[in-house]
Amino acid sequence: MSGLLTPRQAEELHKSIIAYLQVSNLPSSAATLQEELGVSHSLDEATCQKYSNLLERKWTTVVRLQKRIMELEPMVAALQAELDSVSSNPKRNRDPTNWLPTPPARHVLRSHRGSVTCVAFHPVFYCTIKIWYWELGDQERTLKGHTRAVLDVDFGSQRKGPLLASCSSDLTIKLWDPDNNYSNIRTLSGHDHSVSAVRFLPTSENLLVSASRDTTMRIWDISTGYCVKTIRGQCDWIRDVSPSFDGKWLVACGDNATALIWDVSTGELKATLLGHDNKIQCCTFAPPSSYTHLAALAGLKKPPPVNSSAEFIATGSRDKTIKLRDSRGTLIRTIVGHDNWVNGLVFHAGGKYLISVADDKTVRCWDLSQEARLVRTIEGAHEHFVSCIRWAPRIIDDIPEDTTEITSEVSKKKNPDKSRIRCVIATGSVDSYVRVFLG
Repeated sequence: MSGLLTPRQAEELHKSIIAYLQVSNLPSSAATLQEELGVSHSLDEATCQKYSNLLERKWTTVVRLQKRIMELEPMVAALQAELDSVSSNPKRNRDPTNWLPTPPARHVLRSHRGSVTCVAFHPVFYCTIKIWYWELGDQERTLKGHTRAVLDVDFGSQRKGPLLASCSSDLTIKLWDPDNNYSNIRTLSGHDHSVSAVRFLPTSENLLVSASRDTTMRIWDISTGYCVKTIRGQCDWIRDVSPSFDGKWLVACGDNATALIWDVSTGELKATLLGHDNKIQCCTFAPPSSYTHLAALAGLKKPPPVNSSAEFIATGSRDKTIKLRDSRGTLIRTIVGHDNWVNGLVFHAGGKYLISVADDKTVRCWDLSQEARLVRTIEGAHEHFVSCIRWAPRIIDDIPEDTTEITSEVSKKKNPDKSRIRCVIATGSVDSYVRVFLG
């Protein structure tokens, strides 16, 4: 025993044992032990009192710690099993199709003075109207021009390079040129109320769609600034609009608790999606990479072809639910789990997951291959309501001269080696922060 303890520790132990025997009315045993241990001096009353209950206190501590260890052992075993499963398959750890955001966020971007209502990714850099290098978390610049709150932003590509579009409660849409110090190159006017959402149409370098509280959607030719089509049909505030990957269809939603699918070329209504009990905050088409999983959920024998667009739609509502439907409006699944308004949805770039954010301050990941089961929750992702989410665009290995191909999902399917998933997600919140989750 003395080999394990320092001389001071051994002395403390000996005194404790002798004192314990004395207060336990075992004076002979105490005297014998004192003699055998070579403790030359006798223990006076004060010293005996000091050491008399030391053994009992140490024993109680050991028992308490042992109990805690027994409680922690199953947790350690579960974590070790999870670690072993990942370590045994190193490719899985590097496979972007299985990546999900995990706390904490790599960067917390602090600069806004009010709620962050929207986020968007430059093809290379992250931005809102405040421009950031998302890889470093450094702010580059602030864009000024709108006179009221900016409600949405989106990046798109032209033959000459990328463009940034923003829309606002000041009834306007502004176009910014990232290659020219983000100068405001055009302002689009025509809406009669706040412009809620703006999106570039994929496969077209000239068209932009906007949705407004004036109950209309407008399609703009950004090269001229003219509105080329006004789509009417919804009777209330249109809060969100999303194009299909080929730019042929639009899904829009809003305060009338319905989502509508429109034909871009004709402006005709294709389908009406009902079922939510409150205002719909967000909507999006599923990418072709999700068709296999969603077709299984829908009970289809085989998924739709990957070159077919607008096959499945996801909507999030103030009724706290997410609904998955097919293009005919048939309900496939109602996803329940959030405790407050669902404000943002994004399909995983690999197609297997759907990721949502809500006023319950969480980011939630739903596995479409497991009947939309909740597989990850990031609690307290923000300090206040989470208002938006965006996935970074794919990495383009070889950029062709015709940059319009960058946004074409069709070209990506034809040239799968030309684009790779970038494991980066950004979320914005009423707490005025943007958080960036990196893989």
